[in-house]
Amino acid sequence: MTIDQVKSLTHKLRLFGIHNAVERRYAELKASNLDAIEMLHLLLEDESLQRRDALTQRLTTKAKFRSYADIEDWNSSFDRGITKPKLVELAKGSFCHNKENLILLGKTGEGKTHLAQAIGRRLCQEGIRVSFTSVNLLFEEIACQRIAGRYLIFIRNLNRSQVLILDDFGIRAYTHDEASIFMDILEERYRNLSVIITSQVDPRGWLKLFDDPVIAEAIVDRLVNPSQKIILKGGSYREKIGVKLTEKSVDAKTKKS
Repeated sequence: MTIDQVKSLTHKLRLFGIHNAVERRYAELKASNLDAIEMLHLLLEDESLQRRDALTQRLTTKAKFRSYADIEDWNSSFDRGITKPKLVELAKGSFCHNKENLILLGKTGEGKTHLAQAIGRRLCQEGIRVSFTSVNLLFEEIACQRIAGRYLIFIRNLNRSQVLILDDFGIRAYTHDEASIFMDILEERYRNLSVIITSQVDPRGWLKLFDDPVIAEAIVDRLVNPSQKIILKGGSYREKIGVKLTEKSVDAKTKKS
């Protein structure tokens, strides 16, 4: 059997990792006298890696992150309210494995959304299904799905995500209808699937976001218990980056003159 025949067969069997690596591995076999078992092991590792990368890509696309963010890009050159060990722990999905929620608090520009998306991307790499949306956009989408008669299907699909990232919770008060929808979502996920919430409002102020105190208490209880809470600080990172860019621009113009 020739290499081309092997590649044709692996393509038909959808063994794309082996398909892409077999020529290289065969050359290594001849050059370094690998035995057949060692080569088979390497090819299976190539296949496993390709499948993992493909799964990560699918999950990342389906998550609908707003922008690219990675844990490696998190600037720890100043105190931002989270230690490097804690950052690593969150990136490994400890809260998710423990069926906990994650609450990220902080002022505008302190990195709540960036951190939430960075954690979400790492979870996708671990094969965990993630969905990202802002709370306002979620309610708009649900309104459209209700008109189309697909409300229950939409909620069911949403809760297939093992981690649901809800961005910018609490930037406005919510109607009774929105509170009921929120309750439907959280009730399905309670102590079973995780939620990541980003907010400028401390959980102690969340009760004031809802008209009905009974629903408000139930919502807050399901978000907070059990959960991990991170309070970011350090001021607006966007402003810091803006100042640095301005300084660089001024320095460049000074040197030219």
